[in-house]
Formats: sequence, C-alpha cells, structure tokens
Amino acid sequence: MGGMPLNDLPWWRWRARLRSALHMLSDPAFQQQTWLAGRTGYGDVTDAVYRLVEDTWLDRWSAEKYVGTIFRDSGEAALVDVAVLRVLRILHEVGADAPTASYLAHPGWPEAVGAAREAHVRLAVSDGEDPDAEPRSLEVLRILTKVG
Repeated sequence: MGGMPLNDLPWWRWRARLRSALHMLSDPAFQQQTWLAGRTGYGDVTDAVYRLVEDTWLDRWSAEKYVGTIFRDSGEAALVDVAVLRVLRILHEVGADAPTASYLAHPGWPEAVGAAREAHVRLAVSDGEDPDAEPRSLEVLRILTKVG
C-alpha cells in the first residue's frame, strides 16, 4: 500500500466513520428531519462528506486501494467510489460552506443519494447490520470507535 498516508486510525474505525457518512448521505428522510430541521448531534452535509473522505483520502484515489482493509471486496470499493465522486461533485459545485438546502436542491443530489444508498446497504449487510436503521448520532459513533 505504498503511497498511502500513515494514520494511527485503525481500519475498523475508518469503516465505521465512512459507513456513518454513507448512511446519512443515503437517507432523504433523515436529511429532511435532521439536517434541514437543524437537529443537533449529527453534524451537517459537509461533516458527512469529510467523514467520507478525510481519513481515507478517497477524494484523491480509489477505494480499491483499501480492499482487504476497509473494504471486503472490489464490489464494495466500486460502490463507494461512485458515491464519493457524486457527492464530491456536488460539494465542489455548491461549496463546502453552503447551507444544507443547497445540497438537497442540487439537481444531482438524488443521484448522489442513490449511490450512497447502494454503498451503504452493501456495507451494512456485509457487517450484519440493518441498513434501514436510523443513522447513529456522532456521539454514538465516537463511543463505538473509541480505542482503549
């Protein structure tokens, strides 16, 4: 895995953070009831995008690079790549500091939500979890991914 950034974040924490972001990005009802409503504890769209790419650098290279660590197979990686590219395209078009409504109103948003949903379902099912459960708060994610 030459060229990957050295990071002390274990692979399972990367996967949990990435899955959390995909889950939130893939759920239109959650987006309406939480992000648009200003419900606290879940971050916003930009926060989800950064969780999707910040530890993995998926904004710079393919998820395929992480098959065998974060992803079980090329199928998972391919679905994540599609979701990342669609979401990042919108982020770059509306701006990182744009209000949630700008993302949700973007003509490409439904396509990004669909791609995130496909990736989320595949990863959740692979992990033996219900893909239709409500997204976890950032506090729950922090507790689940705490080391030691």
